[in-house]
Amino acid sequence: MCLTCGCGDAPATETTETVLVEERLLAKNDRLAEHVRDSLAAREITALNLMSSPGAGKTSLLERTVADLAWRHTVCVIEGDQETSFDADRIRRAGARAVQVNTGAGCHLDAAMVHRALHELDPPTGALLFVENVGNLVCPALFDLGERAKVVVVSVTEGDDKPLKYPHMFGVADLVVVNKTDLLPYVDFDLARFEEQARALRPGVEVLPLSVRTGENVEHWYAFLEDVAAERGGAAHGARVGT
Repeated sequence: MCLTCGCGDAPATETTETVLVEERLLAKNDRLAEHVRDSLAAREITALNLMSSPGAGKTSLLERTVADLAWRHTVCVIEGDQETSFDADRIRRAGARAVQVNTGAGCHLDAAMVHRALHELDPPTGALLFVENVGNLVCPALFDLGERAKVVVVSVTEGDDKPLKYPHMFGVADLVVVNKTDLLPYVDFDLARFEEQARALRPGVEVLPLSVRTGENVEHWYAFLEDVAAERGGAAHGARVGT
C-alpha cells in the first residue's frame, strides 16, 4: 500500500493509523510546496503541473509549446516518470532545459522531488516552468508541488467518462485540455457530455479542446499560459478560482 496517496486497502484495525500517517506526510509535503511556491514567485517563475494518464499527449504538447514560445519565454521542464529519460530527452531536443525525475515504484511526484530538481535545473528569473507529472489520474491530484496552476490533459481516445471515474483529479483542475481532437470523427467521444461532467466537479473550469498534431486551438493554450504568468504576483491560480 502507498501510504502517501492511499492506494490499496488496509485492514480495518490499521485504518486510523494509516490515515494519520497520510495526513502527516501530506502536511509535510504542503509545507515544502509553499516554500517552493514562494521561491519561484520571488524569481517570477511561472510553474504549471501537468497531469494525465499515460499517452494523453503531455510531452507532445510541451514539445510544441517549446517550439512555439521559445522566442518569448525561457521554458524549463521537470519530467516525472517511473523509469527512463525518454521524455526529458525529447524536451531537450525540442530546445528546452529539462531534468528527469524517476520515481521507481512511486506513482506521482511530490514537493521534495520538485525541490531537488529545481536545484539541478536552476531556471532563470522569469522562466516558464512545466512539471510533467507521472502518468496517472489518481495520486498526482493529491500532491501540491508549488505550482501556479494544475492542468489535466486527456485525449479523445480515452473516452468521455474520465471525470466521473477520476473526480478528484478533475476537481482540482484549473484547466482541462482535451487533446487529439483531430481524431474525433473516428472515436466515440461526446465533448459536450465531457464538459458537463468536468464542470460539475469544478464549476466554471475551462475545457480546451485542441490538437497538438494539427495545431487546432493551441493559441488558446498559449493565452492561458500568458494569463497564469500575468497573475504570478498573487495567490496560486487555483486558490483564486475556488480550489
